[in-house]
Amino acid sequence: MSAVTFLSPSPSEPRDPSERVLFPFPPEIDFSTASGLLPLIVSRTRTRPGGPPQVLVLDLTPTHFMDSQGVRLINEVRLLLRPGTRVHVVALPDGLASRVLELTGLRRDVPVYDNLPEAMAA
Repeated sequence: MSAVTFLSPSPSEPRDPSERVLFPFPPEIDFSTASGLLPLIVSRTRTRPGGPPQVLVLDLTPTHFMDSQGVRLINEVRLLLRPGTRVHVVALPDGLASRVLELTGLRRDVPVYDNLPEAMAA
């Protein structure tokens, strides 16, 4: 009888998509839209079968306008998520949302990816 070795998945292999929840942001995030998004995002992570996701991906690629309320929203989401759930953000490298994240320093606290497949695989 030979020994059987179970290898853990390689970090380069795609992760189980069920461990991730995708939330696309609207074209504009400001005072009038941010407050309504918070309960939607939190409920999507808390009411899913199988428990909380490992990663919540916030997709800002369709977002053309974002002020400080968008930064506040992302921070609040991070604080309200259950322990063990990480936040990844997708923002176009030359887009306004990416610049706002850079200027406010949020990029230091939250991983920001240039495209959705990369964020979902991380």
